[in-house]
Amino acid sequence: MPQLELDGAVLAYDDEGPRDGDGVPLVFVHGWTANRHRWDHQMAHFSATRRVIRLDLRGHGESGGAGVRTIAELAEDVLALLGHLKVDRFVLIGHSMGGMISQTIALAHPDRVERMVLVDSIAKMTYSRGRGLLMAASTLVPFKLFVAANIQRAFAPGHPREEIREYIRASAETPREVVMTLYGAMRAFDVLDRVGEIRTPTLIVHGYHDIQLPLRQMLRMAKAYPDAVVRVIDAGHELPVEKPEELTTAVERFVGSAAV
Repeated sequence: MPQLELDGAVLAYDDEGPRDGDGVPLVFVHGWTANRHRWDHQMAHFSATRRVIRLDLRGHGESGGAGVRTIAELAEDVLALLGHLKVDRFVLIGHSMGGMISQTIALAHPDRVERMVLVDSIAKMTYSRGRGLLMAASTLVPFKLFVAANIQRAFAPGHPREEIREYIRASAETPREVVMTLYGAMRAFDVLDRVGEIRTPTLIVHGYHDIQLPLRQMLRMAKAYPDAVVRVIDAGHELPVEKPEELTTAVERFVGSAAV
């Protein structure tokens, strides 16, 4: 596992696939409390034919370090890694908070983003009553219980419990400071009035049963995009692992026509 030392952090990442494959590199960015292994299915599929990069964001997975307070700062970490790998143009695929990071990069560097895929993500978080109650309870219950409640509600009903328990365990390893600080960063994130500036071809894929970032919030974002393709899949908020084959197929169809 390669690592990049960066401003007091150590970023773990994977860089796989042929350098002379079809298309520009695909860059996968995971969400809040997750890690790069959310993309295992997509990584295995795409790395057979093209270069694929993924990382553990600062404070997540096998990446150390804290201190990041905004989505823009996480975006700078992603760009620093791509600079280190000498990647100029790329396709961004971001899940949840990773989609917020992707939009931030697309707005700041439109010339570098070939295409973009937003998975279960939005341009502005609206605080639902259920999430408000859960966050209010976060100071009253043990941290691991709080994390478990968040992860449990992220999956559509009927998802295997043993898999959910494994994701709860992995998320609970994210330091409390990182979890709570970045939740605040997501609450503060708002580019809804700017997404009309994004001319990057964009695919928006969302779970029909997503209650973390509900479908109606995604549609509010989607209608502001000048030319986005929208795909809704019968899943919850964790599309990369709930319906990995369907997501991979949707991404492949979208990026397959990207310029080489």
